[in-house]
Amino acid sequence: MGIIEKIKEIEEEMARTQKNKATEYHLGLLKAKLARYRAQLLEPTTKSSGGGTGFDVQKSGDARVALIGFPSVGKSTLLNKCTHTTSESAAYEFTTLTAIPGVIEHQGARIQLLDLPGIVEGASQGKGRGRQVVATAKTADLILIMLDATKSEEQRRLLEIELDAVGIRLNKKKPDVVFKRKTTGGITINTTVKLTKTDEKTIRTILAGYKLHNCDVMIREDITTDEFIDVLIGTRKYMPCLYVYNKIDAISLERMDKLAREDHTVVISCEMGLNLDYLIEHIWEELGLVKVYTKKRGAHPDLTDPICLRKGATIEDVCNGIHRSLATHFRYALVWGKSSKFCPHAQKVGLNHLVADEDVVSIFTK
Repeated sequence: MGIIEKIKEIEEEMARTQKNKATEYHLGLLKAKLARYRAQLLEPTTKSSGGGTGFDVQKSGDARVALIGFPSVGKSTLLNKCTHTTSESAAYEFTTLTAIPGVIEHQGARIQLLDLPGIVEGASQGKGRGRQVVATAKTADLILIMLDATKSEEQRRLLEIELDAVGIRLNKKKPDVVFKRKTTGGITINTTVKLTKTDEKTIRTILAGYKLHNCDVMIREDITTDEFIDVLIGTRKYMPCLYVYNKIDAISLERMDKLAREDHTVVISCEMGLNLDYLIEHIWEELGLVKVYTKKRGAHPDLTDPICLRKGATIEDVCNGIHRSLATHFRYALVWGKSSKFCPHAQKVGLNHLVADEDVVSIFTK
């Protein structure tokens, strides 16, 4: 029996099983098996299948955004409108057959936008080059899920299921669980909160299913069984996601208003160019980029070419953004802006100082 058949059999058994206190250990074991088989399905087979082409697109710019959606929802049109790249777009499905990169230039930052081929139901099992599409999506910093506003909500649910099956968790934080293997001593489970969605017996059953008999588990939040399995597997990607509803010019105002009020959602019309500036602003906010300006001694700061970094970046990251050797010869830095204690005056700081958006930094070397 192949892996796909085993997955189908477990899914059918889970659908048949009633959810209650007596069956939750059995369901926990089934979920653990299902996660293991899905992980095996995503790993490349040892035998080479010959000349298939991948989506090896070099990562460039300050961040990468992946466009995911069913065929013919307007991904290529969005790429053409927001960037200076031309991706073939037509009124038939599967116009785009490979990954096409474009660059959005916004507030001095260069954001790479990847137009990926449309995915179909069953993409997580390899249908329609689905595995390559989702593997490329895992390398992005933000996922844009393109949806057709004229179609039902089922399309959103199906895409979420496909991404969930390959280990991409949308708009979720990593569970606060510490898992450590050891050679002897059995299983030790410590919790700092009361577990209401799972219990110790279920956790021990799952650990036994993964043949883990000696480990330390520290749980610091009220997690579900699925979240604990995610921690055990350890290859899950927790990614921010924006749901972009296209073709709003073809729906009623009431429906558009309802969609626009949902969390992590933007409504646009690529054909008429409606709301595209707001979408780019929203992408910038979701990526959480920080702009830092540099200043030479005795000169005005250079406000034309900022260094774009992630939130939580330090002066060391600024040094590495300018040149790799700068951090080794670093003496001190002067910072003007929100992160300075003496704002609007400068503060003398070291490599571990956290920078804020629109700070001005002057670096002094040995």
